[in-house]
Amino acid sequence: MTAASGRDLRLDLFRGLALWLIFLDHIPSNVVSWITIRNYGFSDATEIFVFISGYTAAFVYGATMQERGFVVASARILRRAWQVYVAHIFLFTIYMAEIAYVSASFENPLYAEEMGVFEFLRQPDVTLVQALLLKFKPANMDVLPLYIALLAVFPPYVWLVLRAPTVALFVTVAVYALAWEFGLNLPAYPSGHWVFNPFAWQLLFCFGAWCALGGMERIGGFIRSPWLVALAVVYLVVSFAIVLTWYVPPWTRFVPKALAEWMYPIDKTNLDVLRVAHFFALAVLAVRFVPADWPALKSRWLQPAVICGQHSLEIFCLGVFLAFAAHFAMAEISDGIPMQVIVSLLGVVVMIAAAALMSWYKQIEGRHAGSRAQPSAGPAGSSP
Repeated sequence: MTAASGRDLRLDLFRGLALWLIFLDHIPSNVVSWITIRNYGFSDATEIFVFISGYTAAFVYGATMQERGFVVASARILRRAWQVYVAHIFLFTIYMAEIAYVSASFENPLYAEEMGVFEFLRQPDVTLVQALLLKFKPANMDVLPLYIALLAVFPPYVWLVLRAPTVALFVTVAVYALAWEFGLNLPAYPSGHWVFNPFAWQLLFCFGAWCALGGMERIGGFIRSPWLVALAVVYLVVSFAIVLTWYVPPWTRFVPKALAEWMYPIDKTNLDVLRVAHFFALAVLAVRFVPADWPALKSRWLQPAVICGQHSLEIFCLGVFLAFAAHFAMAEISDGIPMQVIVSLLGVVVMIAAAALMSWYKQIEGRHAGSRAQPSAGPAGSSP
């Protein structure tokens, strides 16, 4: 039971859930964020979002490359990268205006410091140029530059996957290993490097593409094997037990010293192996227990997450605005638990409403386009 367009609704469902979790995690000191997966294991919603983005991009543009060739597919991929870049710059501009207005109106410079925009307020001309070069990124705006960078180099990888999938998988693993070995990353402004190292995070994006272009057929039996499912459950339980020691300090004595020295720090910037393994464990369980024909995917209870996942770019940008608005409300009105719950639920509702509106508009536009393409319907007034 997939959508009429051939979409796997599981992808939309999990991407929509990831967008909600990212929004909740972006609200500082938010008690509702305790329901997100980052508090119960090594990975978080970012891994889900990046993997599904690679999967869906390959599913769409891989078909184009097979049907229309490398040049046409590359042009479409780069056009998509340009669209995301424009969205990022638009989001950056409005985001800066929002933070600057709130900081000035309420005479609270901490907003600028907390959201990482103090440099922009100090040198707006220089910082704007650096933002256009994707070097300056305020808080909560690191995902889109990563996506743009990955799309920019995506065409040759898709071409390679279609012709030599094993070689393509080896290449992405090799780039990940080299990034760790030699500390490869892109510079950021005013100092440091990208929060999401594209040389490391390409592993999940490209692995998602590899799965979409035939990889799942090759490893499907392996992923569904009972022993791998059992291993995934064991890993998730162990990681949860270790994460608990972060919040209950006396329990740290149960973690062997040698294991702690080897394990920490669990680096998110460079996509630590433990994070990758945790995501893979979650993916194994998702594939095993959420089949593509699961009837609940069409139920009204899951539709809010599904439609948010179908408009991921717009909903992500909206989530960034809403997260700062929630932070502002908690700082200026109340930071109590009731307010945290209210702004969290209200933000998710606004995201769902926006996605539903876009879906409705797309639906009526499709009907309008269909009626123009078929001006003379049959006697009963129904088009073919």
